[in-house]
Amino acid sequence: MRMSKNPQLPFQYLNSFVLEDSPFGDITTIATGISGVADASVVLKEPAVIAGIDEATSIFNKYSIEISESRRDGERVKANKTIMRLTGSVDSILLLERTVLNIMGRMSGISTITSELQEIIYEVNPDCKVAATRKTAPGLRILDKKAVIIGGGEPHRYSLSDCILIKDNHLAVLPLKELITNARSFSVYKTIEVEITIPSDAVKAAQYGADIILLDNMSPGKVSETIKLLNSCSLRNSVRLEVSGNITRANIREYAALDIDIISLGALTHSVKNIDISLKITSVC
Repeated sequence: MRMSKNPQLPFQYLNSFVLEDSPFGDITTIATGISGVADASVVLKEPAVIAGIDEATSIFNKYSIEISESRRDGERVKANKTIMRLTGSVDSILLLERTVLNIMGRMSGISTITSELQEIIYEVNPDCKVAATRKTAPGLRILDKKAVIIGGGEPHRYSLSDCILIKDNHLAVLPLKELITNARSFSVYKTIEVEITIPSDAVKAAQYGADIILLDNMSPGKVSETIKLLNSCSLRNSVRLEVSGNITRANIREYAALDIDIISLGALTHSVKNIDISLKITSVC
């Protein structure tokens, strides 16, 4: 599945998070008798590339909360700036507050780190993209991947049903050549990617017909050695090269400076630092 640049998610999916947070209603608001029409502001507490605005808008609209002002997904916003202004029933605003902030905080964290790493990569290699992996929170993958797109990155595979990715545990069952041959005969429309850890295996994967070669857990020196080996066999231009494994903000520039096409990091989505966003009721009538 190749996601669009701005996938619109069904309200039923988003509302499931609201129902998870209030299966029998917001008992605090019900018990305390709070009511009325409120104005509220959603405030970004730290600089970020904002994501989750579309999802917040969808939820607020379905609960009849009017949005009078809103930033856009993908905007780079400074700290302590208002990103949404709301008007609606105070009980609905209180019901939705944490769910919406959780979505926006996580998505903005992903889009921000994606944008930051992509900028580092572009400085040394304008043709290289940062990519996510399938290391996402169960149930949240579509939001995690969308946040990567908003941050300027490549979502990579959405699921096991997308491209064919031959990894170490597949290689433990069948030889590389047989795996690629079988995969190619299965479908000419599916991209075949092969994960390798030894430079010489990259040559074999290219010779056997792989479309993408993933250089897994290789040092920059080993990646460079692999590229030279592929060039010596006139195979470099027949494949795309992806590097992954133990890549951090500290060393990503060194990898990006090499002749590679993709840098994938599970850390974009498995170690998310939520962006601090708050909602404050400013008046009630």
